[in-house]
Amino acid sequence: MSASKSPVVSTKEGQVQGLVEGQVFVFKGIPYAQPPVGNLRWKAPLRAHAWRHILDASEYGPSSMQSRQACIESGGGDPGEPDENCLHLNVWTPKLDAGAKLPVVVWLHGGAFVLGTSRFAAYDGSPLAMKNVVVVTLNYRLGHLGFFAHPKLQEEQPNGPANFGLLDQMLALEWVKDNIAWFGGDADNVTLMGESAGAKSVLALYCSPLMRDRNLFHRGVAMSSYVLAEKPLADARYCGEATAQRLGLDWHEVSMEKLRGIAAERFWPLPSDVNNAPCPIAGDSVLPLGIRETFLAGEQLDLPLIIGSTTDDSSVVTSFGIDPATILEKLGGLADSIRELYGAQLGDREIGRRMCRDFVFTVLPRYLATLHAARGNPVWRYSFDFTAELLRPRSPDGVRHGQEIPFFLGTTELSPPNQGFMKEKDTLWAGHMLDAIVRFARDEKPGNVGGVDWHEHTEAADRLLRLAPKVTPETDFDKAILDVATLCIPLIDAFAKPKPPKMPRGAAGDSRSAASTSTPTKNKGRPQATP
Repeated sequence: MSASKSPVVSTKEGQVQGLVEGQVFVFKGIPYAQPPVGNLRWKAPLRAHAWRHILDASEYGPSSMQSRQACIESGGGDPGEPDENCLHLNVWTPKLDAGAKLPVVVWLHGGAFVLGTSRFAAYDGSPLAMKNVVVVTLNYRLGHLGFFAHPKLQEEQPNGPANFGLLDQMLALEWVKDNIAWFGGDADNVTLMGESAGAKSVLALYCSPLMRDRNLFHRGVAMSSYVLAEKPLADARYCGEATAQRLGLDWHEVSMEKLRGIAAERFWPLPSDVNNAPCPIAGDSVLPLGIRETFLAGEQLDLPLIIGSTTDDSSVVTSFGIDPATILEKLGGLADSIRELYGAQLGDREIGRRMCRDFVFTVLPRYLATLHAARGNPVWRYSFDFTAELLRPRSPDGVRHGQEIPFFLGTTELSPPNQGFMKEKDTLWAGHMLDAIVRFARDEKPGNVGGVDWHEHTEAADRLLRLAPKVTPETDFDKAILDVATLCIPLIDAFAKPKPPKMPRGAAGDSRSAASTSTPTKNKGRPQATP
């Protein structure tokens, strides 16, 4: 698509000029924070310095540090050359009118908190903008640079943060509040959306005490979040110490100066056992309690919420280190009960696949929705089961993890796997889905999908909308299975909990068993992983 220069727009930090693409104004690569490099690594992000020139906002900024090859191989796409200076955002808008007061959608990408970027075609904001919605997408710090703890960092910042990536998201929302009116948006009508780790992020921002009374967003959409528990801060510190040792820093000599002096590229070849992914960290100033614990305590933000999952979210569980084929054999005496629950005729592999879907993904929306509704909050649940007709033979188990995104953002014709495969009736269905999201962003209620009412889930009424070729309202959806899955959440926590990384033996440290039996004097300041 040919593009021309947009009018210049003023922001709190300075003027920006993007592009005009069709009927949409697009601004890419706007810095919302100072580069989180050098002494700002592992610190709360600071607002970007003001600039005097007109900023060229025609190209995406660099993606967060990650393994570019792993991102490509995951099927997400090519994030481009990553850079530690990654805190940029992008804006799509149909109007540059400060009085337009259009609803705003802010998108948080997924990728297990180690992969992903705002530049993927599936996240293009043009389709929503053409529905009179302002769209913002953003990059935030990932992996060791975004979610990190270490005893030396605790000494430097007592009771400080470990979830730096979540702080990035908060600062981007602050930028939206301060600047979005100049792009035609209404800062008092912001919908926060995300999928997978992006959905975890949405829910974490519902739960963070740092978000209270800030009015930074007003409703949320959490797509395919997972039940896996946030990593305890003590375990994250232990991983941080192991990270330093794997990078050649002896535990008794390590300092924040030395850690900040390590090139960002050196963190990504490290083995996964020293990473905190695929969850944020619980116990710091950003997220004192885990997401489930916060909802259970009723301390989350009281805002409307859409929450759900897909019919084949288990397609991604191997990235969590879970092999569905081995699930039942690891359950011991519980295996026969699970076979009876699903039907032994399905076979252990298929039962394991369905169990991963239901016990890791499907259970969480109902669990959180019920707790959220109990506080009087409006909640809408869904199960996403729509695939374009020509693609259905490729997806015999249902909609794979992440493949619902283009239908929620209207980008089916802009990105794989739907691009070029959409028949007229698929496009019509996708239009109904997008209309529901626009209504939610505009009016706080999705209303209906293709004329089928989307009723609220309440504490007393277990409801969801099955988003399939024939949209169907469901009551007590998979109740027997989800009741068991809810009871088994502690079992899932134990089953999915990663083993602490082994500390190198010798002068730089010792094994976990040795660390746990060392004298208090020798271990002063060293974290201990929870069993």
